[in-house]
Amino acid sequence: MKIKAVLIDDEPLALKVLESLLQSHPNVEIVGKFSSTSNLENELEILNPDVVFTDIQMPGETGLEFVKKSYPMPYAVIFTTAHPNFAADAFEFEALDYLLKPIAPDRLSKAIKRLEEYMEYKENENDVADTKDDYVYVKVDGEFQKIFYDQIHYVEAFADYVKIWTSPEKRVVTLQTMRNMESGLPVDKFIRVHRSYIIAINKIKAIQNTTVILEGNIEIPIGKNYKESISQILQKNIL
Repeated sequence: MKIKAVLIDDEPLALKVLESLLQSHPNVEIVGKFSSTSNLENELEILNPDVVFTDIQMPGETGLEFVKKSYPMPYAVIFTTAHPNFAADAFEFEALDYLLKPIAPDRLSKAIKRLEEYMEYKENENDVADTKDDYVYVKVDGEFQKIFYDQIHYVEAFADYVKIWTSPEKRVVTLQTMRNMESGLPVDKFIRVHRSYIIAINKIKAIQNTTVILEGNIEIPIGKNYKESISQILQKNIL
């Protein structure tokens, strides 16, 4: 399966290095290289990439601003940057991955593996989650799978998909939107704490300033727009 990629970076050397690293992944085909995001919407519509690798700090419009403007994107986004401090914002807009320069080949390989997983699930149909009194049906690998609410630890956005984690190590992936999942799950059992995360209230161990700790010591970030939701949990003495 060929994966069509677009690379965006204002530094020619950085583009060259990334292109060189991607040569080790023959299933990735570079269909376009750009030095900025200026007037890129039409180009991307023509190229129809599966993934966009973009730097963040660039003259004019930053890569993050471009993604925010284009959200939700019809393609996966992987940020490549020398600045670790933008990671939270990147994942707020459902970035598939966040690679720090200089990019290590093994770290890029992990990103490509995740991208391949994303592409595999993208071939499935988009079926709305069928929620019941105490369980939800989601389509996984062509069949509907029943997941009880009390099995769910958290739901994680995965580009156009969601990962439903039923333990710290086990999850199912389904073509679904976070909006549909949030609207279908019971509000007394689940709460959205981040653009990319919905958590099970009964799996919460602790709440810190910017993080929720779930069973298994799983750390989930609290989005700045969702802090009020966490405050309401504390006020209702649910914990």
